[in-house]
Amino acid sequence: MSRRRSDTAATADAELVEKLREGDEAAFVALAGRHQAAMLRLAAAFVPSTAVAEEVVQDTWMAVLRGLDGFAGRSSFKTWLLHILVNRAKSTGMGEARSLPIGDAGPAVDRSRFDAAGAWMAPPRHWVEDSEDRLLATGLRDRLELALKRLPERQRAIVILRDVDGLSSEEVCGVLGITAGNQRVLLHRARGHLREAIEEFVEV
Repeated sequence: MSRRRSDTAATADAELVEKLREGDEAAFVALAGRHQAAMLRLAAAFVPSTAVAEEVVQDTWMAVLRGLDGFAGRSSFKTWLLHILVNRAKSTGMGEARSLPIGDAGPAVDRSRFDAAGAWMAPPRHWVEDSEDRLLATGLRDRLELALKRLPERQRAIVILRDVDGLSSEEVCGVLGITAGNQRVLLHRARGHLREAIEEFVEV
């Protein structure tokens, strides 16, 4: 997400929050519509099923309504909202059980494969030609979804926040309560594992 789009979204959220504080129910509906999908994606990184993720999201909205008067605006509403959601999701105690053994402490993928911004230096072989085939594209999607589920919860959450929802590094640190350095390492490892999953599929 570009900085301009992010600022515009934050401004729209702030206006809706003020209306919600004034008792405007339509403002709550609008906020939920803007953030519900991202909340479900993030909650699913910590809990074992869609049903539980939906419960976490509902619980988060209740917490937001109860705590809205305490929201001082030091961060964006979205960062505050997703931080509450992460705390609620972790409190279920189920996230750790979902993580398969790809530990955060494992070796990182060779840094030479990524540029300074964390993007791939070059796509996997045959990516351009083969991804045009629908069956292969479906297989890649399935492989990526499986690889994402196998990541430890923090790596999974960072990929969702950065690469799916377009949050900045600073916003992700605010949501997850981690340092910038830790965020970079976890994102690098997560992207590396996902790239390996793609390469194994397209280079067979």
